[in-house]
Amino acid sequence: MKIIPYGKQCVDNLDIAEVVKVLKSDWITQGSKVHEFEKAIARYCNAKYAVVVSSGTAALHLSCLAIGLNKGDEAITSPITFLATPNSVLYTGARPVFADIDYDTVNINPTEIRNKITSKTKVILPVHFAGLPCDMPEIYKIAKNKGLKVIEDACHALGAEYKYNGKWIKIGSCKHSDMTVFSFHPVKAITTGEGGVITTNNKLLYSKLLALRSHGVYKTTDISTRKGSWYYEMRELGFNYRLTDFACALGISQLKKLDRFLERRREIALIYDRNIVQQGKQLCGYNTRSARHLYILKMDFKYNKIKRIELFNKLKKMGINAQVHYIPIYRQYYYKKIYAINPLEYPNTEKYYNNAISIPLFPDMKNRDAVYVADALAHILSGKTKREKYE
Repeated sequence: MKIIPYGKQCVDNLDIAEVVKVLKSDWITQGSKVHEFEKAIARYCNAKYAVVVSSGTAALHLSCLAIGLNKGDEAITSPITFLATPNSVLYTGARPVFADIDYDTVNINPTEIRNKITSKTKVILPVHFAGLPCDMPEIYKIAKNKGLKVIEDACHALGAEYKYNGKWIKIGSCKHSDMTVFSFHPVKAITTGEGGVITTNNKLLYSKLLALRSHGVYKTTDISTRKGSWYYEMRELGFNYRLTDFACALGISQLKKLDRFLERRREIALIYDRNIVQQGKQLCGYNTRSARHLYILKMDFKYNKIKRIELFNKLKKMGINAQVHYIPIYRQYYYKKIYAINPLEYPNTEKYYNNAISIPLFPDMKNRDAVYVADALAHILSGKTKREKYE
């Protein structure tokens, strides 16, 4: 039986050939491909600088460190995100604070952000959920009025755009933020295996990020001229969050195909739009172009007289792997242990979580796969459980 995953990488022979070239070269880590990939990403996003790192989590962590997030500080973010977002705040000793989402977009609600700001708040971490841009102009306005920093978690949103003053703004350009973070995990828009990147237009942040990804070491022309070419200084506690040259070679090759990947994701989403009769299936955003990282169904399981686990199991028997993005962070065992958070404070998050299911979406997916998924859903919800498996 053919299995349709909810997401997967699209790596071809051209990608493999580029990686092999680097593996046969003198430099397989921290060589010229790192800088080449950084320049390509910055150029694509219309940002001045880019710093590639070992994962999206590492990118979030270093971004929090670079702005000086520390013990006693607070960072406002969405409860509908992967664990890496709030965990990166915890790594610095600071406290993540969750603001409820807008149910239509599943993105953080700017009004709720305002309600969560305290004297301890230092940064806002909006998450562009499923590739749909947040209301960045409004979030940035809130941040500037309160003297706060903004770090965009755009791990789902490479290639996404939003309209501002009649112009399309690329996520990652940092037009309305201090830094933007992307992930290159295999299910993301492009992949380097594991990997991530931070874009910024701030030269001081850029220099700090470069040092923090490599043990906090600074090695400048000024220092080496005075003290010798071998000399380096560790000025702060950093990490080994470097990305290899062969991973960057894969990233460079993948980036050339990104627009085609995005177009294909949108084509598949359109097939779902036309074939799935399900209220609330579309994530709505005003003046935005989603990267279509996920296709979310917001279902009323009581109305459909089926439990989510039952739907999951029936889809799986038909070769369709669905998923839920995400369990609200405050429901996680670890977070319940350290914070006393009442789920009733997050009505939109709870409503979304209780109704959400992600169905397969990735660039290599065939049209007939998407039609099959839509058809399988229709049969299950209609009560017709006997159906041929997808060969």
